[in-house]
Amino acid sequence: MRILHFAFSGSVSNLYLPHNFEANTVAYTGTHDNNTSQGWWVELDETTRHQVRDYLSLRSDDDAQIQWKLIEACCSSVAATVIYPMQDVLGLGAESRMNLPGVGAGYWAWRFSWEQVHECHATRLAKLGQKFGRT
Repeated sequence: MRILHFAFSGSVSNLYLPHNFEANTVAYTGTHDNNTSQGWWVELDETTRHQVRDYLSLRSDDDAQIQWKLIEACCSSVAATVIYPMQDVLGLGAESRMNLPGVGAGYWAWRFSWEQVHECHATRLAKLGQKFGRT
């Protein structure tokens, strides 16, 4: 199991960086215990943001789409399976976090509605799947 949110410690040997993935793994941008990718990004310190931008070859104007850059990084990896939280597909922030480990109240209530899902989400996922042979 490889979780991309854990990848940016400053070490190129970090097992969560996509170039260190093994084929027999499942890769995630984050899991139910992580913040959403947008929420994660907002909470990062500037040094770590710089590492993420450098690794993913991002410009600062890519920040609003960070979840898609992380999804693409997982999709382009050798991981056998990639899973994206729906909150990341929809580009939602920390208010849509599923769980905070150790906190019993106020979590596990998030649900999406079909009104939030648009054809552009499916189209973008389909293009990534085709581009990286995941269809």
